[in-house]
Amino acid sequence: MPFTLALVGRPNVGKSTLFNRLVGKKLALVDDRPGVTRDRRAGDARLADLDFTVIDTAGLEEAEQGSLTARMREQTEAAIADADCVLFLIDARAGITPDDRHFAEIVRRSAKPVIVGANKAEGKAAEPGILEAYELGFGEPVALSAEHGEGMGALYDVLQPMVDAAVEEDRLKALPDRDAADLSEPDEVDPDELDDSESEDDGEGEAERPNRPVRIAIVGRPNAGKSTLINAMLGEERLLTGPEAGITRDSIGLDWEWRGRKIKVFDTAGLRKRARIEDKVEKLAAADAIRAVKFAEVVVVLLDATIPFEKQDLTIVDLCEREGRAVVIGLNKWDLIETRGATLSRLKEDATRLLPQIRGCPIVPLSGLSGQGIDRLMEAVMQMHGVWNRRVPTSKINRWLSGVLQSHPPPAVSGRRIKIRYMTQPKSRPPHFALFGNQLDALPESYKRYLVNSIRETFDLPGVPIRMTIRTSENPFDKDRSTR
Repeated sequence: MPFTLALVGRPNVGKSTLFNRLVGKKLALVDDRPGVTRDRRAGDARLADLDFTVIDTAGLEEAEQGSLTARMREQTEAAIADADCVLFLIDARAGITPDDRHFAEIVRRSAKPVIVGANKAEGKAAEPGILEAYELGFGEPVALSAEHGEGMGALYDVLQPMVDAAVEEDRLKALPDRDAADLSEPDEVDPDELDDSESEDDGEGEAERPNRPVRIAIVGRPNAGKSTLINAMLGEERLLTGPEAGITRDSIGLDWEWRGRKIKVFDTAGLRKRARIEDKVEKLAAADAIRAVKFAEVVVVLLDATIPFEKQDLTIVDLCEREGRAVVIGLNKWDLIETRGATLSRLKEDATRLLPQIRGCPIVPLSGLSGQGIDRLMEAVMQMHGVWNRRVPTSKINRWLSGVLQSHPPPAVSGRRIKIRYMTQPKSRPPHFALFGNQLDALPESYKRYLVNSIRETFDLPGVPIRMTIRTSENPFDKDRSTR
């Protein structure tokens, strides 16, 4: 979008609440405790008929060089540099504080247009603070309440001329290229661009649109190196990193392109055992990470190669499998491993033994710090994305099923003969198979696992969950069943 608005201010003035209001979703974590937001997050905002990009930022605080707070402040300063306009928020009920005055000078030095937003302006208690806001020298403040949606009309009036000007400037920049084109011939229309809306899988296994980004979530235990890896992918210090565990809180989606393919990669908070999570903000961050897994297509479970396959790692993989996501295991900090060949062989054996539900899942050694192994990781991700979307023709399925039933027929249960008639794949994303026959309610779980493992091996479906639905034909001569 041509216009970008950065939300800036000291901690706990309501930046994330206003961000959520403008994007129309609860994307940013919100809590009464100051300092919840750490990384900067961009979102597509809409205010009446205005469309623009809004950036949520960490609260500005004084800090020692090199500290976590100082690195958070650098992220905020980067957001200001990227923005076309800064909305400097204050708490109208608290009035102008010394910190507000100090950070207003920092914003002023950016030479960007500045709007003062007097947030939490509901009620008479906010009136003195609104008047004090004139002291900052940025013109008339906009009184608003992000929590209750008040003052959005006044904010619209201030933003409209700037957004319209940015849109017009963007249009004018495109004119020279257009004038140079041969206007005598109509533009070719790419059929894929006629409808770029996302739709849920309808079970028909449609091919992925080439211009639709692949959604990847990077998950793992705290301090596994998730943010460092994503920074290496992007080629910039986009996310806050450091030696402290648990820095990341929000699940932030970032646009990227790898070998011409659009990617949406999500950084997530580290997931610990639920029993160890007592802090409210950490609970919110963990829930946000789980939500990122649910909306991803491929999940990279990042392990610390020096302490791999901890119990929590297995729990995270199990979560991904239950949600039906394709999985790639990344062995981060591989540069710290000495006997790499022997270690990799051992870890692959461990994965086969510990993770049978995603048998054949790719295991990729890498180093987020140096950027080594990222291409191999992405090759594995795209391979798993293809497997996750794969459809197997019904004719091939039933030729396989016929051979399986001849070599290993299902056992009789309590003298009852189980008859399997045929199988089909009604869905992909992940591959989902439906088994039809008689008396299938009595089919042992061990035989179902045998069929799933055989499907995985025969049709080359490694590393993705495989679903199987049992559909039993009713016996018309069963009087008990007909009266139910």
